[in-house]
Amino acid sequence: MNRELFGVFGDREAFDRFRDDDEFDVVLTGSRLTVGIRDPDLGTTGWTDAYGDDAGCCVVWGESYVPDGESNAARWLLERYEHDGTTALSTLNGSYLAMLDHEATDEAFVATDPVRSRGCFYTDDPGVRVFGTDAAAVAETVADPTPDRDGVLEFLHLGVALGEKTPLEELRRLPMDGRLTPTTVESLDRFVYRPREDHDHDHDHDHDHDYVGDLANRLERALERRSRLPGRKGVLLSAGYDSRIILSQVPDLERSYTVGAPDAQEVVGASRLADQYGTAHTAFPPDERYLRPDESKARYSQGIKESLHIHHAGYADEIDVETMYHGLLCDTFFRGHFTARETVDIAGKPVPLGRLDPDPDPVDTLLEKFGYSREASYDLAERTGLDVDPETFVRDAIDDEFASNRSRADGVQNALTCCGIANQPSIPFHDHLSDHFVTSFLATDRELIDWHLRTPPAHRTTETFLRACERLDDDILRHRPPDRPHDTELFNEIEGFVRRKTPFLSSFEPPWPDRETLFERHDFDRRLLGDLEHVHELPARHKLRIVDLRRWFDRWGGPKSRVTFLLRPTNPTLA
Repeated sequence: MNRELFGVFGDREAFDRFRDDDEFDVVLTGSRLTVGIRDPDLGTTGWTDAYGDDAGCCVVWGESYVPDGESNAARWLLERYEHDGTTALSTLNGSYLAMLDHEATDEAFVATDPVRSRGCFYTDDPGVRVFGTDAAAVAETVADPTPDRDGVLEFLHLGVALGEKTPLEELRRLPMDGRLTPTTVESLDRFVYRPREDHDHDHDHDHDHDYVGDLANRLERALERRSRLPGRKGVLLSAGYDSRIILSQVPDLERSYTVGAPDAQEVVGASRLADQYGTAHTAFPPDERYLRPDESKARYSQGIKESLHIHHAGYADEIDVETMYHGLLCDTFFRGHFTARETVDIAGKPVPLGRLDPDPDPVDTLLEKFGYSREASYDLAERTGLDVDPETFVRDAIDDEFASNRSRADGVQNALTCCGIANQPSIPFHDHLSDHFVTSFLATDRELIDWHLRTPPAHRTTETFLRACERLDDDILRHRPPDRPHDTELFNEIEGFVRRKTPFLSSFEPPWPDRETLFERHDFDRRLLGDLEHVHELPARHKLRIVDLRRWFDRWGGPKSRVTFLLRPTNPTLA
């Protein structure tokens, strides 16, 4: 990877057992840990900082903002931690990992941001605790790695390894809102739901609270903070709702990028938005670069999430900016993506009515949100050595993960969203971008997270988000998303149904190119899975998961043969 943080809870000699100094731009050593940092933008405003003095050493890895006009976030955290303790971590704003070795407090740790937007992997296998941002690099320190059955199965069936699991038993991931010390893994309390209606004695006060205005003000401040990032700026732009507020409010954006054919509805819509705000627009054609899971994509799956979310990876060399913006997770934090809503059946498809489901089934809701396909999973199990009933397995796995996050939420609806955030499948999208560009992650702003935690689920809706955006720009909906011409989801679904069933009316197009068509067009069955002919009839998405997993093991010479054994044909006639 272009950027990496790798460390040990130990001295320089312990660090040198695993890595060479010349692999990193800076190596910091404290009393309890040693860490190496490779980042060509180290010290850039709003980006990775490192600092050390007699008080200790500190690294803030990724995007960060601190109060008081301090230019070095690592120095700020080292100084504040002595007086404020973990409260200082609550004040630190952005998408980051924080590493600190403090002499006065006699503490050393690595901490995630509140929502774990950046992963940290660790192992105790070498006899000293090793940690880092690249799962494969940490896995290389394991002497005799063992594939983790549950981690592998969850990835193949759900597209995400849940919780702290990875493909290896000896390798684990730091939990959401978590802290890693030399001997413990701890949970912090920065991400805990405290909705106003549960804490304000006057419920009328909650009814009168201006959630739209509150969100608008916080969005404005968050975007103003991120507008200070340096260099040529660009945005990954869709025709949907989430990235257009960035296009509207960051004043010096020069370029915007969309993946899709020039005449695709998504590309045409994005191009209109770019024209509206005077930004150059580039559409990348959906050729084999869009889907091909080569090394430029697979490494960012970390063995736990699908690389297919990195839509732009094959075109990175053609993106001519230094700082990149995106709207990832705005739907989750502001628009209730994981919220369970009452639905009505339209032509066999459940369409939300806009009301909260008063008694949702957590497992069913999360399986639907994660895109679980019962038919495809049973087909996968029947064709391979995955001799576990997929329905029972995934339901038990989701139930356990939901329970593990339950203490952070006041009710089932918030617990659903908390579980979704803790296991967000699309994070590789941000991981890849932030390895190539200084990358702003708007949804992780501390003020916006606080709005999410304090706002009842009934108010975290697309309507609330759009009204807040209109407070900042009353022309932001001049061009509506091509598949959402109406204000309500019900009306949009009805029109979509009518268009599909009525001759001479064009249908709404999906926002992304068709995977099945591209898989066949570019002969990926033969090129990627030539030795696993028995899986060729699976959906493209499940075949890509197999490729991701094998390539992650390939990258560091891990026990690929044991993973291939799991994927052997159970019926010789399928081979």
